[in-house]
Amino acid sequence: MKIGVIGATGKAGKCIFREATSRGHEVTAIVRDAKKVTTPGLDVLVRDAFQLTTEDISRFDVIINAFGAGPSHGEQHIALGHHLINLLRELPHIRLIAIGTAGALFLDAEKTSRIVDSPKLPVLLKESFFAQTLNLTDYQNSDIQWTYISPALFFDAAGIQTNHYEKGEDVVITNSKGYSYISYYDFALAVVDEAEQARHVQQHFSVVAEVGKSSLLTTIMNKSMKRVLK
Repeated sequence: MKIGVIGATGKAGKCIFREATSRGHEVTAIVRDAKKVTTPGLDVLVRDAFQLTTEDISRFDVIINAFGAGPSHGEQHIALGHHLINLLRELPHIRLIAIGTAGALFLDAEKTSRIVDSPKLPVLLKESFFAQTLNLTDYQNSDIQWTYISPALFFDAAGIQTNHYEKGEDVVITNSKGYSYISYYDFALAVVDEAEQARHVQQHFSVVAEVGKSSLLTTIMNKSMKRVLK
């Protein structure tokens, strides 16, 4: 399978790129700055994601959008989503997997409110979560082959790989300790599994995992994020 990873030098993108490559796929890192690609021998497409063309991406089977904007630049998620939708309307054979936000998950089975609506959500996260939730709405209103994957609320860059995760739909789920938690490594497993299996085309789903190695900081963060869900 030919996979293009937008943001392949970011925290999530690196893990996804590594996982997809380890499974034998032809993976291309789509990056704006080639200097950030430190591993020799990688297939690299140097492009600003907002300047991608149909010619750039027509060879791929799947595009994984792991683009990350700063907390105060959430509008970039919306803009890139619009750009990719416009491109993929002309390339209907390509599937898009968008790395989303836990903010788009509903807090209740009745789907009356989302995490992004919670007054307990840290202010630093609100703008980005709100923008990425709007990005989901744009995908839902499109006719392309999209999948939107929400990581858990505590998306842990320092966590280890447990090689196991659980899937939910668009309502937040928690692990055995009641935490909405997943490491970047276990999240990458879920993303590449979806790339291979295409089980959630035109769907939004979420993933959660157990904490593989606990530390004081991990415990504090998990408890802090748990309060958002109440």
